[in-house]
Amino acid sequence: MTDFFAQYLGYDGGWFVATLICILLIALPLMLAVAMIIYADRKIWAAMALRRGPNVVGPFGLLQSFADGAKVFLKETIIPSSANRGLFLIAPILTFTVALIVWAVIPFGPGMVLADINVGLLYILAASSLSVYGVIIAGWASNSKYPFYSALRAAAQMVSYEVSIGFVLIAVVLYADSFNLSAIIEAQRAHILGFLNGFGFNPLLFPMAVVFLISSMAETARTPFDLTEAESELVAGYQTEYSSMSFALFWLGEYGNVILMCGLNAVLFWGGWLPPVDWAPLYYVPGIFWFFGKILFFFFVFSWVKATVPRYRYDQLMRLGWKIFLPLSLFWVFLISGWLMLTRYGVGS
Repeated sequence: MTDFFAQYLGYDGGWFVATLICILLIALPLMLAVAMIIYADRKIWAAMALRRGPNVVGPFGLLQSFADGAKVFLKETIIPSSANRGLFLIAPILTFTVALIVWAVIPFGPGMVLADINVGLLYILAASSLSVYGVIIAGWASNSKYPFYSALRAAAQMVSYEVSIGFVLIAVVLYADSFNLSAIIEAQRAHILGFLNGFGFNPLLFPMAVVFLISSMAETARTPFDLTEAESELVAGYQTEYSSMSFALFWLGEYGNVILMCGLNAVLFWGGWLPPVDWAPLYYVPGIFWFFGKILFFFFVFSWVKATVPRYRYDQLMRLGWKIFLPLSLFWVFLISGWLMLTRYGVGS
């Protein structure tokens, strides 16, 4: 694409236009996906509670998310008189932006990635950790007790589970021998028994896949880990004082992060764009469809857990992160590294 536009605009201009088009090809469908995923979330909850869910606006209620978006867009943005005006407005923008920039290194298929950098996994870890700043700034700038308390909870929760996520990623990198996400996916081809695609089928890595799945729920503050938005204690948490599009940006950022974590579960452990089985006819299905199918499966798991599992107490949340996941993931890193030294590099043979 860059070469095509470079014929008319020069290399620099062609690169800029081509990159801008690629960004829009990712960002615009992602916004549509967020709207549809909110609808799917509500329908799954409703089905599990034996309710109908959204069913009025549009056929089968498909336009409900767009109606909600139009409603918040037309409302007035109210800024509390005692709030820090600048930071109050920046916080939701920061949260939404961070949810978008991480998608730059996510491969949707062979060669279908905006930036195929060698340190893609480190980029995701660094960029996603910035999301805590939007929450902290929102809680502090609101100058209200409930949002501030929620921001403190969010900081502790996100940092706690990023530690275990970091050790899980080390285990994946050891097996794949690369930080590049495309290389990690290719390393999963025919990984088990010569025909199963995915690290998740590996008995050594399956526990890490479970830890990563649960930690990703905690990282995105989904039920049962939504202590930052515990309405019975904190009203609406860090976004209590927000209204109109400021509130909507938090909403979009949250679901953008949820879809991202579903995608990372697919990429890191379940083969990304690869079919589950390394069988030639399955490769006729474009890889992007396999990838989206896996994202939808993990999103169903996220919604299933939210609809059925009660919220943790905060001490239970911290105990799970620090006393169970951290030592477990740390031990598993030693176990996997020892196994690879023994089998792959022949130490001790």
